[in-house]
Amino acid sequence: MADRRKLVPDSAHPITIAPTAGRVVVSRRGRVLADSTQALTLQEASYPPVQYLPLVDVDATVLERSEHSTYCPYKGVAGYFRVVTDGEVLDDVVWFYDDPYAPVAAIAGHVAFYADRVDVTVHAR
Repeated sequence: MADRRKLVPDSAHPITIAPTAGRVVVSRRGRVLADSTQALTLQEASYPPVQYLPLVDVDATVLERSEHSTYCPYKGVAGYFRVVTDGEVLDDVVWFYDDPYAPVAAIAGHVAFYADRVDVTVHAR
């Protein structure tokens, strides 16, 4: 495996993680894939905020582990799931960090969904 550069969030590239104030529902064509009141909002630099939901709040019957992986120098190695539901396969639409770097350790045990491929709705309290 190639030597991977590891970076720490700082003022030039901040990352914050906070409990999401409300309920997060992830759906595809009306089918609920995940529903959580324990989600975390990760805000990284100038990117849009991402909702990380506890894996236990995701419908495991629609998830299939993918062989795909990517690397983020701030978070670590990301693994992926495809979603298989109602005869549709959404490849690599869910990602997670099994062993995230210390500054983002709070997202361990959580998954995120690509919001351009499924509906991610935050219902404020």
